[in-house]
Amino acid sequence: MGAYALHAKYDSRELTAPARNRFLARFLDEVDPDRTLPEPERLRRARQALRAYMTRLALRSAQSRQARAARRRRPEGSRTATESRRVEGCDDE
Repeated sequence: MGAYALHAKYDSRELTAPARNRFLARFLDEVDPDRTLPEPERLRRARQALRAYMTRLALRSAQSRQARAARRRRPEGSRTATESRRVEGCDDE
């Protein structure tokens, strides 16, 4: 409830700007920690690093949804091969 009151009173973009700036700075630090690249190149690489990060998040989300859907489709009480090995003590890992 407090967050609603806060955002009703103040501009949300201003409230979240410090966190957003730090998040984006993470990618600048990642691609050029010593600040040796020209600024346009740093920004280009940081944008690519951000895209890669977001793509990895999307992939993990899709994999999670796919696994959840597979669990829902499986008949009640059945196990996957991995689950069966664990139960029977045959797991090679």
